Formats: sequence, structure tokens, C-alpha cells
Amino acid sequence: MQQNEEKFCRKIQSQIDDDKRKWGNQALRSLSRRQQVWRIARRSPLTMIGITIVSVFVIMALCAPFLAPYPADATGQAMNLNDKLQPPSSSHLLGTDDLGRDILSRIIYGTRLSLGLGLAVTLFTGMVGIILGCLAGYFGGKVDEIIMRVGDIMMAIPYMLLVIAIVVATGRGPIKLILAISLPWWPWYARVVRGEVIQIREKFFVEAARALGASNRRILFAHVLPNTLNIIIVQVSLQIGRAILAVAAMGFLGLGVQPPQVEWGMMVSIGRTYMPSWWWMASFPGAAIFLLGLGFNLLGDGIRDILDPRSLTRA
Repeated sequence: MQQNEEKFCRKIQSQIDDDKRKWGNQALRSLSRRQQVWRIARRSPLTMIGITIVSVFVIMALCAPFLAPYPADATGQAMNLNDKLQPPSSSHLLGTDDLGRDILSRIIYGTRLSLGLGLAVTLFTGMVGIILGCLAGYFGGKVDEIIMRVGDIMMAIPYMLLVIAIVVATGRGPIKLILAISLPWWPWYARVVRGEVIQIREKFFVEAARALGASNRRILFAHVLPNTLNIIIVQVSLQIGRAILAVAAMGFLGLGVQPPQVEWGMMVSIGRTYMPSWWWMASFPGAAIFLLGLGFNLLGDGIRDILDPRSLTRA
């Protein structure tokens, strides 16, 4: 008798749990896509931290002239040798550098260049890698062999060594720096996209489009590429942080943008010669690089969760 009661209670509880999951999922699906995204993002504290960090730096980049307390110190129009190497204080919250320039102002203005170059590198690399990956995965054969073997050769060479060689060969400047960082990077994107395209090209809707006489270009751009957008968006969001670190590394080595332009890696390179006595010169720009890279990594993880179809059933 007791066993029957326990079995009955378990059955009722199971039905209640099923109803909760069912109605919860139906309620979630009834929301707009924007509401769904926001609801899933709020469930992850790390995603919200990433969104906050990235938003703060984007605002800094867009509003630099209004946020920087000493704009002239960041644009190369002023030097205050009487105030050089001042520690953090009420007048200079993050201290001053070896030329008396306000470090906070330079970090705020440096956000424009560091973030802009990182985004440009990611977009250019992604564009090249996505196109070549689609061609290799869809056509296969000799096209696939040529693209992938070229990619293997580039990946066999140490990345930073190849970037340095390209910069030395082509010269310095923002555009040349973007090309130098991007060119050795595209094989990574191409491999990811190629693997996804190989699976999609065998799907029924692709075969149907081919049977109806659709051209290869139409199939690629209207049927195959849209179905790879989820993985592309995730990979791009995760790689922005790496691109910013690569830009900072080149600036640290003295191969990035040159003065009077302000870039975080260059600031760290100058400040390291004053360590440890005047630690703030290198520490605060280094912290900015770390925070922005961390923010994009957390944001990328959050985007991956949002684009995961299973996130609806877990909400």
C-alpha cells in the first residue's frame, strides 16, 4: 500500500515538473527575439560583466574628447615637464608619464585606436577566412586542396614571427598593421567555416536548390552561408580579444602605430623602462588591455550561449 502511494506521488510530481518545463518554454517562445536574448543573457553574470566592460570601453572610444580630463595630453599637443612622473592624485587620477602627460586621458584616447584596430583586424580576417572556407568546403577537390595547403603553410610558421616579417617588409602604419596581423590569421577561420560548409552542402535543401537549377553562387550566398552565421558570429566575437592583444603586442615591440598617435601597447612599452619605481606608467595601460580582452571573451561566451538552440529549453 505504501509503495503504491509513493509511486503515485512520484508520478504526480513528474507531471507537475513536465508542465512547468512545457509552459516555461512556451512562455519563453512567446517572447520577442530581443526579449529572449536579454532573458538568456541576464541568467549569466559573466555575460553581463562582459557586456558592461565592452560597453564602457565603447563609450570611452566614442566620447573621448568629452571624457578625457586633459585632451591635449593625448593628442600630442602638450608636454608638462614640471609634472612628469607624478603618482596618481586628485589632479591626475592615474598619474603622469615621463613627459608630464595625463595617463588617464591617454588611455581614454588610446581606446579609439586599440579597439578600432582590433575590430578592423577581426572583420578583415573573418571576411577573407569565411570566403575561402566557403569555397574550399563547397567545391572540394583541387580548390579545397589548394586553399587548405596554403593555410597549412602559413600556420606552420610562428604567427608573431610572420607578422613581424610582414611589418618589416611593408612598413608601418595602421592599414599596413591591419594587413600584417590579418594575413597569417585567415586559415583559422577558413578551417572552422570549411568544416561547417561540408556538413551543410549535403543537406536536403541544398540538394533541392541544386536540382531546381540554382547557380553555385546563389547556393553559397543564399543557402549555405546564412546557415553558418551562428558559428561565424561566435568565433568573431571570441577573436576580437585576441586581435586587440595582437595589436598591443606589435605596439609593445615598436612595430605598431607611431607617436603622436596613442596606443596601449606603445604606452606599456614606454612605461616598462620606468618599472618598478613609476609603476603606474605601464600598469594602467596594461590593465586596460587585460580588461578589454576579458570583456570580449566573456561576451563571446555569452553570444555562444544565446545562439545555442538548447538555451531555450534550459531557460
